[in-house]
Amino acid sequence: MDIKEIQSLIKFVAKSGASEVKLEMEDIKITIRTGSTSSSTPETTIVQQIPVAQAPAAPVAAPAAQETTAPAAESAPKSDDSKYITIKSPIIGTFYRKPSPDKPAFVEVGSTISQGDVLCVIEAMKLFNDIESEVSGKIVKVLVDDSSPVEFDQPLFLVDPS
Repeated sequence: MDIKEIQSLIKFVAKSGASEVKLEMEDIKITIRTGSTSSSTPETTIVQQIPVAQAPAAPVAAPAAQETTAPAAESAPKSDDSKYITIKSPIIGTFYRKPSPDKPAFVEVGSTISQGDVLCVIEAMKLFNDIESEVSGKIVKVLVDDSSPVEFDQPLFLVDPS
């Protein structure tokens, strides 16, 4: 990525109204933060990553060490979780289990859901977005606390489809 592409990216982010954008590629890592009230040039951090040849060595070594220390303990939960479907956050925002503080939660552990049921609300930029289920099944686990910030693609619920 050359400097002109980076400058274009900075201008695009500034115009889009996003407060922060992170871009990670094989050899470069870029973070662009814009001030929400100022129209000045956004702050940009550019970090060169370690060479590509060294990067795969670290992830390969870490799982091998974990497997040798406790293979029986890790294999059982993985096989149990593999039969569940993970419902993930489609947006960044604040996770709410209830439509309002005085109402009951949309779903609880053990609730049976069907496709299209509202599972939670995620607030982003003062807009409340209903998060609907794309699968039918039974809620096995709620993975996020109420009123917690969530990231894009963060797991929210585990659902047993059977």
